[in-house]
Amino acid sequence: MWVWQLVLAVGFGIGSAVVPVMNAEAYVLAVAATHALNPVVAAAGISVGQTIGKVAMFLAVRYRPGYAARKTKEPKPVDLDTRRGRFIQWNRDLSKRLLDAMSDSRWGIPVTLLSAFVGVPPLYGVALIGGASRMKTAVFALSVLAGRGARFILLALGVSSF
Repeated sequence: MWVWQLVLAVGFGIGSAVVPVMNAEAYVLAVAATHALNPVVAAAGISVGQTIGKVAMFLAVRYRPGYAARKTKEPKPVDLDTRRGRFIQWNRDLSKRLLDAMSDSRWGIPVTLLSAFVGVPPLYGVALIGGASRMKTAVFALSVLAGRGARFILLALGVSSF
């Protein structure tokens, strides 16, 4: 009985990881509130599905066509006297700092765990930035699974206790 519940939850988790309008939290809340399915099994399935979906996004960014050739390409110089040029340079600097932070294990793992558990910063963006960084795939996957698992299981147990 629990196998089909798990498969359904994993499928919804994969979909909700990639399609932002599919809300995994709403799924877990509905399952826990109605007691139609086992809330812990649903939460575990959603966690696994979300991890699979986010790792797929991570790998899609990392192995996109032409990515290796683009790494060595120098950016075009910008005119810092214009507002547009200053914005472009600010965006480049911010992107470089984010990639450096996600590549460093002192910041990459805690940011990914915080994003997976709390939702700030959004995990969708963290998955994309993580894929462009030097973060290891296994470290990213385990961080997402731990954060999402804790989030959804606590949510399911909290609601199902009423």
